[in-house]
Amino acid sequence: MDVITIGEAMIVFNPGSTGPLKFVHTFEKQVGGAELNVAIGCSRLGLKSGYISRLGNDEFGCYIRNFIRGEGIDISQLAFVDGYPTSLNFKERMEDGSTRTFYYRDKSPLVTMTVDDLDESYIQRAKILHLTGIYPAIDDRNIAVMEKAIDLAKKHHVKVSFDPNIRLRMWSKEKAKEVLEQFLPQVDILLTGDEEMEIIIGEKDPLSIIKKTKELGISFVAVKQADKGSVGYYQGDIVKAAPVPALKVADTVGAGDGFNAGVLYGLQQNWDLTEILHFANTIGSMVVRVVGDNEGLPYYEEVLQQLGKIKRIDR
Repeated sequence: MDVITIGEAMIVFNPGSTGPLKFVHTFEKQVGGAELNVAIGCSRLGLKSGYISRLGNDEFGCYIRNFIRGEGIDISQLAFVDGYPTSLNFKERMEDGSTRTFYYRDKSPLVTMTVDDLDESYIQRAKILHLTGIYPAIDDRNIAVMEKAIDLAKKHHVKVSFDPNIRLRMWSKEKAKEVLEQFLPQVDILLTGDEEMEIIIGEKDPLSIIKKTKELGISFVAVKQADKGSVGYYQGDIVKAAPVPALKVADTVGAGDGFNAGVLYGLQQNWDLTEILHFANTIGSMVVRVVGDNEGLPYYEEVLQQLGKIKRIDR
């Protein structure tokens, strides 16, 4: 496997109209989850990705399982559990593409997964283990599983990729800092927003973030700055990559996950930092044009078209 990840997939109810959620009357059922979005993004780019998770043994869980399998993602480490409903979220979307999310995941099926459920041989066969700060935010019981997964990755020289992805609807800034700060010294690839690092290490300036994280031994750092582009560090180089303007912003959810997939793809192609960041920024700009958590994640050929490297024939 090129990339494997652990996370919670959810049913996302996307609103049929923009505006405050209390005035929305229709929703479309889709699938979401930050870690899953990264796995989908990697798979569409051509990488072999795998997903470790638990779903409720219900109709929603069945729908998600079939969806993931249809994306070509390995689901051998995905299981159904009884008595825990598949998690849900309802999205509120405004005209400018900004969103709010309302979670219904208190009894997450993912909390039934224990340290003993981790398959060491599965992690051993991966090149990259991608994790986020959402998984431990769901429940404290997940912290031990995340620690064990990282230990197994380190044991078998699997690179650890980490996106803090702090969700303040799920825990406080203080709790997020307490839990996530301890993982940083074990991270190889840090994919973060500047505001998240301000919470964790007290630094928001990308160069200050890079300086501090380099001291922790992190070999690749990418600081995502939305419409300001991104700043990265790799193999002694620091690069500020200009943003790639989106023609229209329909939905901002998933842009960071698309960026992450672009970085993980570029690293596995041994590209230099400038090419990796431009590729990842391009994917982020493509994602925001489409409504949905992962519907805008592009296939590799579509990114090449966007970059002008191949020509698209419409008729």
